[in-house]
Amino acid sequence: MKKLLSVAILFSILSCSEISGVKNLKLGHGLDVSHPVHKALEFLAEKVSEKSGGSMEIEIYPSQQLGTERQCLELLQIGSLAMTKVSGAVMESFAPNTKVLSLPYIFRGKEHAHQVFDSKLGKDLLIQGEKYWLRGLAYLDAGQRSFYTKERPVESPADLEGLKIRVQESVSAMNLVRSLGGSPTPISWGELYTALQQGVVDGAENNPPSFYTSRHYEVCKYYSLNEHTAVPDILVISTVFWDRLSEQEQTWLQEAADEAIVYQRELWAKAEQEALDAVQEAGVEVIRPEKGAFMEKTKSLLDAFQEEPEVYKLIQDIQQIGLEEEQVVEVENAG
Repeated sequence: MKKLLSVAILFSILSCSEISGVKNLKLGHGLDVSHPVHKALEFLAEKVSEKSGGSMEIEIYPSQQLGTERQCLELLQIGSLAMTKVSGAVMESFAPNTKVLSLPYIFRGKEHAHQVFDSKLGKDLLIQGEKYWLRGLAYLDAGQRSFYTKERPVESPADLEGLKIRVQESVSAMNLVRSLGGSPTPISWGELYTALQQGVVDGAENNPPSFYTSRHYEVCKYYSLNEHTAVPDILVISTVFWDRLSEQEQTWLQEAADEAIVYQRELWAKAEQEALDAVQEAGVEVIRPEKGAFMEKTKSLLDAFQEEPEVYKLIQDIQQIGLEEEQVVEVENAG
């Protein structure tokens, strides 16, 4: 806590400093510099500098230099850090309706997920954290999350019974693992490698690039691509700093974020395949289980929101996005 406070004091001075007329925004996140999301954030910084003619700069602090995802969000809230990248699951505590993005099998696939993120519904969800001083700028593709384990492969939900599975600090993530028979254990990303080594948890769940760049494959030799969720990352700015930007500066930043999305999706598709190839070369057994049993076990998590009409309406709206176009394509292909 003392460390976080000292960082807060420092960045209350430096998080959006202006030196020689240059507005400098500090951006902290928890990923390694080799991660495609970090590379996209570097692209974002380049575009902001380019569009503003050098009058705006983004300075990036990766690898949890400024704290965990939750700590970075708290720094944004108190105006001690300008921007961060967090998982959509972590945003649930600040913008409750974003939990729909963490629900199992809410998306029919990657294309459907992108359609939702780019839709008016997706953009409305981005700004629901503003009353907590957090404004989402864009969704970053974080792929589909799957289970990886140390001692045995997960080929069906029954294989998760009795296993302690690391999850993010998310009610949705904990409910998902619990519905499949596992024991959800929240642990910060930076502490997970050691937790896996020491047996604090038996496994975790994440996308292929994160599984690879974190080197968790050194400990976990089974990766089961059940692809239960496609929780996006969210680029977030403190409203303290957003409101200090001129309308033109806000436009530059939003345009740069939108362009970074396109670039990041290209990076992500390539990184997913490279990560799967690399972990298999390192001795990981990649399993592609039948998803039907996982979908059936987790269906109740979606049905339970019938008691929350606003969220259940979001679920229904998400499921309808792009559906007509897909049905047309199916008919054309059948013909």
